[in-house]
Amino acid sequence: MAVQADTTERQNLDPAAWLLPLLTIFIWSGNTIVTKASAGVIEPASISFYRWLIALILLTPFVAVGLWRNRALGLQHWQKLFVLGMLGMVVYQSIAYEAAKTTTAINMGLIAALMPLISTLFASAFAAERLTAPRLIGGVLSLVGVAYLIARGDPTLLLSGGLHVGDALMLLAVLANSLYGVLLKRWSLPLSMSQQLWWQIAFATLLLLPIWLFSNISPITADNLPLVLYAAIPTSLLAPYCWMLSIRTLGAARSSVIINLLPLIVVVLAWAILGERLESFHFVGGGLALAGVLIGMRQGR
Repeated sequence: MAVQADTTERQNLDPAAWLLPLLTIFIWSGNTIVTKASAGVIEPASISFYRWLIALILLTPFVAVGLWRNRALGLQHWQKLFVLGMLGMVVYQSIAYEAAKTTTAINMGLIAALMPLISTLFASAFAAERLTAPRLIGGVLSLVGVAYLIARGDPTLLLSGGLHVGDALMLLAVLANSLYGVLLKRWSLPLSMSQQLWWQIAFATLLLLPIWLFSNISPITADNLPLVLYAAIPTSLLAPYCWMLSIRTLGAARSSVIINLLPLIVVVLAWAILGERLESFHFVGGGLALAGVLIGMRQGR
């Protein structure tokens, strides 16, 4: 058993495995830019429903044979697949949209940066992953860097907006997404990643349907179609698939450490695409976040 554990640990530390969460974070960062561009172009409930519906339609032909062959397994574990789809694809994003109405972007970003620490605690409590010193130190250091970055070098800005109902909603969203990663690792369902993804997307689409129907529906137009397609294909198909593989390979705690790179990547994309200025606090906060990620990737005794 000890030899098997050591072998698994070495596989987890394979440098190539870190490409999975990195690619996921780059896609999510790009989706942040898309989200900004979609403001005023399409309603949040509409783009949320369209993206998962299109993703479901595109994915179905590639997994239909396997789904039919393993239909008994899918139906046997439908409750767990339903919970995963609800947590990772509906609750997090829907609550985050709602939180944005009553809190500031600074507060949302800081709370989202808690995800690696929360995932580490959840993984230790529910998935039997070791709570090592490097993971804790790396998570705290990254959190400090992200907070400095979000505060634009002035920590007093973190307090100037006060507390809102949206802060509690965003914390709930982060808890849901962190729990999603831990449960995905803990349950280890006997289905391929693509089949698990299909089931989760199907349940997410089903859950989002009434939300879309009772919202201010936005039709798909030439202006919002590129935004919907980016959200549907890279963000809704490729990113979740890579994230699920990352959690299975590296574990929820290690994978979540990479999330702290998201604000840094968003800053770079905003500078390159939107022409926003780079300031000194970007380099300081981003450097601390990167240092925390590198420490968190180390394996403690």
